[in-house]
Amino acid sequence: MNNAAGMQEERVLLVNERDEPVGTMGKLQAHEEGALHRAFSVFLFNDEGRLLMQRRAPGKYHSAGLWTNTCCSHPRPNEPVADAACRRLKEEMGIDVPVEHRFSFLYKASFDNGLHEHELDHVFFGSFNGEPEPASEEADDWKYLHPDALEADLAAHPERYTVWLRECWSRVRAELARKAA
Repeated sequence: MNNAAGMQEERVLLVNERDEPVGTMGKLQAHEEGALHRAFSVFLFNDEGRLLMQRRAPGKYHSAGLWTNTCCSHPRPNEPVADAACRRLKEEMGIDVPVEHRFSFLYKASFDNGLHEHELDHVFFGSFNGEPEPASEEADDWKYLHPDALEADLAAHPERYTVWLRECWSRVRAELARKAA
């Protein structure tokens, strides 16, 4: 399938619940069908322990305008997940820093527009203290937020945040606590 720009549609890696590859599919089709595929989420923290967050651009095909972690996307077929996380971090936010895999989780969600997330999401942490340079088609705002403030706002206003951030936040907090211990 070709998009309006005449480029080949990006493909995602379909996996089973053990994260074993079972095929590939166009990204939009995978979200239309709710096919389980590999994804990643990057959480960058500054020296004060604040999370760099982005607000998804209005043109995103789902979760547009919602706040989320620093970067989220999908590796290409045959691309190591850590390499994909670094690639997309640079493409989305203009940031080039190393990241470390912390955990993975599986989730499903359906959206009002008929699309579905069904992802095995690999979560990466990293450090960054500067100002990002987000690509306008990816993010239209950003901020650093202390985890306690984020947790309070997630509880009070979950509708402001992406489903994957809400799904994994307790695990992120546990990892932060483990790291601090």
